[in-house]
Amino acid sequence: MKKLLILLHGVGSSGQDMQMLARHLEPALPGVVIATPDGPSHFDGGGAGYQWFSLAGITEQSRPARILAARQDFDGVLHGILQQHDIHAETDRIMLAGFSQGAIMALDALVSHRLPLCGVVAFSGRLASPGPYHPAARAAALLIHGKADPVIPWEESERAAASLADAGVAVSTLFEPGVPHTLSTNGVQRAAAFIGQRFDLN
Repeated sequence: MKKLLILLHGVGSSGQDMQMLARHLEPALPGVVIATPDGPSHFDGGGAGYQWFSLAGITEQSRPARILAARQDFDGVLHGILQQHDIHAETDRIMLAGFSQGAIMALDALVSHRLPLCGVVAFSGRLASPGPYHPAARAAALLIHGKADPVIPWEESERAAASLADAGVAVSTLFEPGVPHTLSTNGVQRAAAFIGQRFDLN
């Protein structure tokens, strides 16, 4: 049985930027394939980065539809990775870990059950997917968020945790005082432990 962890970058970033996180996780995850793809389209805010969906003109009201529209391209990226590494969703184990917009898409994949995920880690994200939610049985999620985040308020992860729990997901949280919109050492260590547990490495 193969184990695949896909790391999903934030808006305007790239898969290459997530390779540093991959290097931090690798020692704790022996035998796990770690992929760091680029988003399906170039960031329309400029620069060399990518996005999972456009933020241009986005509002709280339009965000769920924007996520829904992004699913096809997102799934195309993920299925390309599965094919590249000869991963079979029915027999192998797959997890997603995302930061910011990557976390939004990871949680969307979890609640829509488009892949049989054994777990999701969401750093500094939110759950903005259109309902109803149909997560996989025995699904689990770890939500990590800095309480000094000026980009996505940490309360978004608090609300997400409640919604996921209501949908039957086993949820753990880590809310970090003084941490802004970034990955902390403590958060990465907690994520590594959670991923190892879900992959039965511990």
